[in-house]
Amino acid sequence: MDLQEAIRKYDGSDMLGKLASFADQLRQARALAEGLDLPYRGSSIRHVVIAGMGGSAIGGDIVRCLTYRQSPVPVSVIRHYELPAFVGKDSLVFVSSYSGETEETLAAFREAVARRAMIVCMSSGGTVSQLAQEHSLPLARIPPGYPPRTALGFLTVPILETMARFGLASPLDPGFGETVALCDELAKAYAPGSPENLAVQIAERLLGKIPVIYGSVVPMEAVALRWKGQISENGKMLAYANLFPELNHNEIVGWGLLREIQNRIQVIYLRDREDHDRIAKRMDISLEILRGQTSEVIQVQSRGESLMARLFSLIVLGDYVSYYLALLNRVDPTPVDTITYLKNRLKEA
Repeated sequence: MDLQEAIRKYDGSDMLGKLASFADQLRQARALAEGLDLPYRGSSIRHVVIAGMGGSAIGGDIVRCLTYRQSPVPVSVIRHYELPAFVGKDSLVFVSSYSGETEETLAAFREAVARRAMIVCMSSGGTVSQLAQEHSLPLARIPPGYPPRTALGFLTVPILETMARFGLASPLDPGFGETVALCDELAKAYAPGSPENLAVQIAERLLGKIPVIYGSVVPMEAVALRWKGQISENGKMLAYANLFPELNHNEIVGWGLLREIQNRIQVIYLRDREDHDRIAKRMDISLEILRGQTSEVIQVQSRGESLMARLFSLIVLGDYVSYYLALLNRVDPTPVDTITYLKNRLKEA
């Protein structure tokens, strides 16, 4: 495939430019987060809740993975119209909706207000921004013009910075600086024309297959979800994700039959040096099982020193893989017509 010709033909909305500038977005997001005026006392926080959907929720998943071994309070991501019963005055609720009009998130937002939770909003405008101003709530106003899934930095860094200021997460530095530098480096490595481009190589192996992404529940859960979502939205392909060790207690048995389908599946392993020792062993043994059931498993290893850098190294790789899959599938990666259709039908219901 002539990549430059495919880009000219299919990437009219410049998805590539948004991927290439992700490191700059992280820098902007840090400045945005540091400018937030937070009128709450960190000592009174007993729960952290991130309410969002789709591309506006994945930042919460990343934060949950990053703070799993740090936060002294539970961190939950809620993809629903309703908040859990425990949310109340001692809950810190992040309302994350890029458009400001996500109906599930707006419903959860109104519940959080009614329960007098401590609320921080992240949005580019819409009803979320309006309600935040009406209730004098902290608002990280995100620049407009991004598909929500490409605004990941804006929807992640303000949560991390806020939690760090309240003593609920480690300070962003030095991991943040390493992450930005690594994202800059990877943008060059995965750019069209880059020699031995790993993102292109993986995309070519996924073409015509059903990707199944496997990783460790800690710290790779958010990364696996991101790969799945990006392949679906950008590449316009079905993709699935599951996690070790849970899949060893059910899904692994499902590889026993339907060989004609299994030959159309491409498994991807997401590896990290901090995978639990027993989970790493489970992944190795499961690899032996899978080798007898499907095509050779693609294994990718995170890069970097800090956990933040390692997670984002694989997120950036997955984003580029999904982009090149769109080109290979001869589709524009940006439009999500089915989601638009669904939202319009819901407005009529």
